[in-house]
Amino acid sequence: MKKSDNEFAQQTKKLFDESVDGLDAATLSTLNQARQRALATTQHTRVLRWVPAAGVAAATLVAVMVILPGPREVEVMPASITDMEILLGEDSIEMLEDLEFYSWMDMADEGDGVT
Repeated sequence: MKKSDNEFAQQTKKLFDESVDGLDAATLSTLNQARQRALATTQHTRVLRWVPAAGVAAATLVAVMVILPGPREVEVMPASITDMEILLGEDSIEMLEDLEFYSWMDMADEGDGVT
């Protein structure tokens, strides 16, 4: 700043400080209440600033959930056949002896390229 601008700023600050020092208690209280209301509005505005971003994030999440496919259907064994019934059946010993063969059959069914 130029010297005259600097002197002007100092003189203006001095006059302002003198005018504030001369205020009565009622005026200072009114100014303080107005300041508190202004600060509360500023804090409320900070919260409202994030509302559009939260809306965009929620809309994006919903869009992704709609676009992506849901879980695949899982084949379920009939309720009449359970693992326990298989193990307790007459053929369970033979099945356990041929476990490697059944494993190989299972891999062949899945298409792992085993022939």
